[in-house]
Amino acid sequence: MTKSEAQTRSDLIDRQLALSGWNVKDPTQVLEEFDILIGHFNGMAEPSTPYDGRQFSDYVLLGKDGKPLAVIEAKKFGRDAAVGREQAKQYCYNIQKQLGGELPFCFYTNGLEIYFWDLENAAPRRVVGFPSRDDLERFAYIRRNRKPLTQEFINTSIAGRDYQIRAIRSVLEGIEQKKRDFLLVMATGTGKTRTCIAMVDALMRASHAEKVLFLVDRIALREQALAAFKEHMPNEPRWPNIGEKLITKDRRIYVATYPTMLNIIRDNAQHLSPHFFDFIVVDESHRSIYSTYGEILDYFKTITLGLTATPTDIIDHNTFQLFHCDDGLPTFAYTFEEAVNRVPPYLCNFQVTKIQTKFQMEGISKRTISLEDQKKLILKGEDIEEINFEGTQLEKQVINKGTNTLIIKEFMEESIKDANGVLPGKTIFFCSSKAHARRIEEIFDKLYPQYHGELAKALISDDPRVYGKGGLLDQFTNNDMPRIAISVDMLDTGIDVREIVNLVFAKPVYSYTKFWQMIGRGTRLLETSKSKPWCKEKDVFLVLDCWDNFEYFKLQPKGKELKPQLPLPVRLVGLRLDKIEKAIDSGHEDIAANEVTKLRQQVVALPTNSVVIKEAAVALARVEDENFWINLNHQKLEFLRTEIKPLFRTVSEADFKAMRFERDVLEYSLAVLNGDKEQAGTLKEGIAEQISTLPLSVSFVKQEEALIRAAQTHHYWAKADENKFDELVARLGPLMKFREQMADSGPVHLDLIDVLHNKEMVEFGPQHEAVSISRYREMVEALIAELTEHNLVLKKIKNGGAVSADEANQLAELLHEEHPHITEDLLRQVFKNRKAHLIQFIRHILGIEALRSFPDEVSEAFEQFIRTHTTLSSRQMEFLNLLKNFILEREKVEKKDLINAPFTVIHPLGIRGVFSPNEINEILQLTEQLAA
Repeated sequence: MTKSEAQTRSDLIDRQLALSGWNVKDPTQVLEEFDILIGHFNGMAEPSTPYDGRQFSDYVLLGKDGKPLAVIEAKKFGRDAAVGREQAKQYCYNIQKQLGGELPFCFYTNGLEIYFWDLENAAPRRVVGFPSRDDLERFAYIRRNRKPLTQEFINTSIAGRDYQIRAIRSVLEGIEQKKRDFLLVMATGTGKTRTCIAMVDALMRASHAEKVLFLVDRIALREQALAAFKEHMPNEPRWPNIGEKLITKDRRIYVATYPTMLNIIRDNAQHLSPHFFDFIVVDESHRSIYSTYGEILDYFKTITLGLTATPTDIIDHNTFQLFHCDDGLPTFAYTFEEAVNRVPPYLCNFQVTKIQTKFQMEGISKRTISLEDQKKLILKGEDIEEINFEGTQLEKQVINKGTNTLIIKEFMEESIKDANGVLPGKTIFFCSSKAHARRIEEIFDKLYPQYHGELAKALISDDPRVYGKGGLLDQFTNNDMPRIAISVDMLDTGIDVREIVNLVFAKPVYSYTKFWQMIGRGTRLLETSKSKPWCKEKDVFLVLDCWDNFEYFKLQPKGKELKPQLPLPVRLVGLRLDKIEKAIDSGHEDIAANEVTKLRQQVVALPTNSVVIKEAAVALARVEDENFWINLNHQKLEFLRTEIKPLFRTVSEADFKAMRFERDVLEYSLAVLNGDKEQAGTLKEGIAEQISTLPLSVSFVKQEEALIRAAQTHHYWAKADENKFDELVARLGPLMKFREQMADSGPVHLDLIDVLHNKEMVEFGPQHEAVSISRYREMVEALIAELTEHNLVLKKIKNGGAVSADEANQLAELLHEEHPHITEDLLRQVFKNRKAHLIQFIRHILGIEALRSFPDEVSEAFEQFIRTHTTLSSRQMEFLNLLKNFILEREKVEKKDLINAPFTVIHPLGIRGVFSPNEINEILQLTEQLAA
């Protein structure tokens, strides 16, 4: 299929321009065959012919002021669009010479492929469609007004932590270097959203972005992000406001779930330009999102920032490729270990209690059921010999109320409590199913009726009571009750409730990424300015692991390897291609022709509004040509497999039950063609079983009773041919939605007493020494409080009196003899203050004087330095972070250290290669103050 350039323009390019709001017949918007004079302004002689010294641009798009905004060079359909690249570039520069003003934006196309070239600013890139007039005027405004990002101020009141500033600088510097894809790996709780908001704030102030999209995977996270933007950028209009469904184009910040945005870009009724956004943030970027929603990024193709909490060594290789981190290194990373080990910490560490019951470990059988329960079962008429379940079958094939009851009782005993020491603090119970969550909720209500059903609530995504102000999630976050949120997937990721102090894994988890996202629900520290009565302090949280998840991930650090699943439409096309190939090779031309007809019908039915289909226009144009299907060979079949088959992942509106039946029949017919009797027999039995469950009580099904009964006989299948297979698919496929499911009795429900098999306290996390140090502090504080009641020197200190040197020595000797052993050196180690003296420690313990630890002093001094130097580059930030850690480790630094390792890792010249002489002097002053 070929078209002339004129046909290409009228049939394809004019329509694409119209879709973007351009009227090619309106000369105030679009000028066709725009006359460009060349030569005269270079001092050339008068032209010898009317066309000498002239160029004609196919299209010039005009701004509202009538000045050229963009040039489009058209090439005929079937010709390489890149042929027009240099031509379009010349036109842009010549129009600028002729008319003055700004350089027009450059486009070249063959009607199928469109390329956009922002001359002098970026390399050409393929885009999905043309920009609207508003888009082009926005591009021109940004190009005209943008400021250098390397010096742009970062609002530290939004994101002021050193690593957040380093993350922002890394991205801003990358944008300045014309990079377009970025990946931030930041542990849950380290403020990914705030970091992004501060980045958006900087981009908007520097006039690099006017419209920003923040993508999330759930409604609850959308509401959370909208609230964060409202808090930190209150003057920027946001979409959606409460109740808004249709997209509006007058806002600056857009927050949407992946499905919502995918529906918008596929909806022709509310067309959104592929150039509408200047910056896109993709929250929780991982491969599973892109397999379904990658079409969104393919559509907009703008500067994109991916966010994930998944540790770098676990991130899927494909995620790095998506953000062009080809060396396997993200743009910036900040780990859980770094956040916990920092002094003072940015994240809360955790302890783990492992609990395993007898039934979990040994299963449920006559051997493990108590004699008392065996008697009860016999009285009910149960056959004990038939009760035989593995521990792994709990909450799947068998439900035992006693096991859930035991887990809840152990939780109530072991959990971190509120200040009163009675009720557990805020807790998430992770359950395996909605039914499991409801059962846990019922047991809580039964065991603790005094709380009137308010202690624990099941939060399930399809329950409308969960969402909105006053909903269950809002109650859990902002009210004293409920204390326990029982969750099935809904609270596994992204929910920000700082007061959570207990996590209960009442189910096994096999995904390492998901496991650490779930742990992340408890890692956030409290905000002292926003403390809540039910949680005044939090220095550790508890993980109650009921399914040995930690042990599982020790043995299998990356979790269970999940095989990628091909969508059903893709598998169906793959089978059809296999059958066509086999039919051609075995000389069954009629069978091949029949399947080719079906395949072509499937291709025609592909969703044309999908960007994936639009981008495959060249490949699809080839198969639309009748000549392609003549003499179909292995090379063409391979083209169909590699280029056309993957496009069927876009099929979302279909009768999938009918399609599944068609796939089974197709697979059977292929097995027959291959002569594989064993596989054919197995597939035939499966098909006959499906047909046997069609309900004849439904009138539509009753009409096909004769075929239904015939297709369950051996005689039918012995005589079946391609026509019969087609008949089955055409007549019975649409009926599969009425199929009666085989009677499923569901899991066995038991109420047997379970007992603890194993209860183990373990330390987990980077700070293994934290418990011993804190315990020592508790003992010291208790001893000082006890001695103060009768020791005169201590009473004198408590009352604010001065203490003589003799009295201080007398007190030191007393404390040295007491248990625990107390010395000035030990106190300096425990309180992390290398300068304070014994009396200062005593005054601190008695609450008279606040001591600041050396790490606190160092961290605060560096943070203050960073806040007052807002234009530091990411390399300079990295150097300062290294210097801070060096001082914390060595407690001092000399000038010569700064030009040696480890500082030469950042630059061969050390500090001299990173900072100016004036800046070096400031840094030396800072280090001298800390060493004093």
